[in-house]
Amino acid sequence: MSASAPVRPGGRVTAGERPPRGRGLGRAVAGGVLLVVGALLLPLGLAATRARAELTETDSYVAAVAPLAGNDAVQKAVVDDVTDGVMAHVRLDGLLRAVAPAERPAVRTRFTRGIRDFVAKQVRQVVTGRGFPALWNGVHRTAHRTLDGTLAASGRSPVTLDLTPVLERVRHQLSQGGTGLDLVRRVPRSGVEIVLLRAPDVPRIRAAYDAVRDGALLLPPAATLSLCGGLLLARRRRRALIWAGAGCAAAAALLAAALALARGRALDALPPMVSRPAADAYADALTGPLRTGVWLVFAAGTLTAALAAAGPPALRAWRAWRTGTAGSHP
Repeated sequence: MSASAPVRPGGRVTAGERPPRGRGLGRAVAGGVLLVVGALLLPLGLAATRARAELTETDSYVAAVAPLAGNDAVQKAVVDDVTDGVMAHVRLDGLLRAVAPAERPAVRTRFTRGIRDFVAKQVRQVVTGRGFPALWNGVHRTAHRTLDGTLAASGRSPVTLDLTPVLERVRHQLSQGGTGLDLVRRVPRSGVEIVLLRAPDVPRIRAAYDAVRDGALLLPPAATLSLCGGLLLARRRRRALIWAGAGCAAAAALLAAALALARGRALDALPPMVSRPAADAYADALTGPLRTGVWLVFAAGTLTAALAAAGPPALRAWRAWRTGTAGSHP
């Protein structure tokens, strides 16, 4: 140290040795920018990581939708779809030839309702049976592999949920009973499908798929480095920690609101033939872990900001309480 640099007792350097004001201001601004960027990227990285797992990992997707096998709304939707598929192959013209032409519409309606009720009962027994969860998981595993292959390729093929295994179980169910043997021949072996992704939507979803896949790899480390760099550059670390925690909580709350808005718009855009209760159940199953993670980030950020704000006063109060408690015992 030069002779012209006065030193205070205790080794502290006087104001003459402090860095220029401009350099300190630039460091504070850089730290603040990094904290803001980190606070924004943290919940986005969480969302991208979760979305990537469901889009690219079949086991993760199947685990998310597996509980839906026991959901009443989903079961009803499957029963309706499979029953519609069977009824599309039922023809009553031969039975109605012996009926007077004037009575045929009423008889057709009555016969159709009775056959539909019978078929729906058989399908419901399959859907609510003990073996349906394994059947359900297998159908979704096949659908997800198709989805992953479609998004990874360059084609525009639609992605569907093929309910053929359910139809095969219904055929077996009908063949086991004493009635409906003729109806077994009318049950299609395939052709009952639920469209998950239409062909015109494939390019748009593929772009989102690529963005999510890359974002899940880049956003979490970028958020961590930004937050750590901002805290290291900050001149007042406790204040920086308060703002970092509050920023993460605010970004998580905004992301939760955006997810709720996107969920509502996506459900409103579904065609009328899609069961809204079943779609709600699907949306909850696929976004539930993400929403839980977002609110955990909100809680962690709020707690961090609160603890940093309490800081030394809270620590001194705790030490005083500990000292008083210890002194009260002989």
